[in-house]
Amino acid sequence: MDFVVGLPRTTNKFDSVWVIVDRLTKSAHFLPINITYSLEKLTELYIREIVRLHGVPSSIISDRDLRFTFKFWGSLHQALGTKLRLSSTYHPQTDGQSERTIQSLEDLLRACVLEDSGSWDQYLPLIEFTYNNNFHYSICMTPYETLYGRKCRTPLCWFETGENLILGPKLVQQITKKIKIIQEKLRTTQSRQKSYADKRR
Repeated sequence: MDFVVGLPRTTNKFDSVWVIVDRLTKSAHFLPINITYSLEKLTELYIREIVRLHGVPSSIISDRDLRFTFKFWGSLHQALGTKLRLSSTYHPQTDGQSERTIQSLEDLLRACVLEDSGSWDQYLPLIEFTYNNNFHYSICMTPYETLYGRKCRTPLCWFETGENLILGPKLVQQITKKIKIIQEKLRTTQSRQKSYADKRR
């Protein structure tokens, strides 16, 4: 778990993204936040968006952000029975999975904002959806398949089932177009990350 900060403030007053990645399934949640959120507000968001959907994790790896080292956060996880593991100060690669996910997220956000000058928070749900339905070589399937045990029905399938008539063809076409753009940007990002990793080997 980590934060992407310093983003342009949206009309909804968001300026950061809280990135939470499941180490087993590789599924990710991208939660738009304001960097000034109190610890209590972050806790409320965590329970509403993570615990509600997945239960209480057995352990969490996080960087040494003051919000995560704060006594209240530690007390909360102790009460929930979660081990809070902080990455080493001089070895942030301890949470490499989050770092790679954040790199992909930043590239996708940048591409979406350049493609369409709208607020980045409007793209976040589709970016998360696309990320979680993208093949990961380390688990040989998508995070969605790992989490739910089946392939996801995506908006790209709506035309096959006739749901475009229910939802409206224009809306389906807009969502489908955005998802295809995000998928292409994600493939480009992964290719660049792979070539960078290959150079370091």
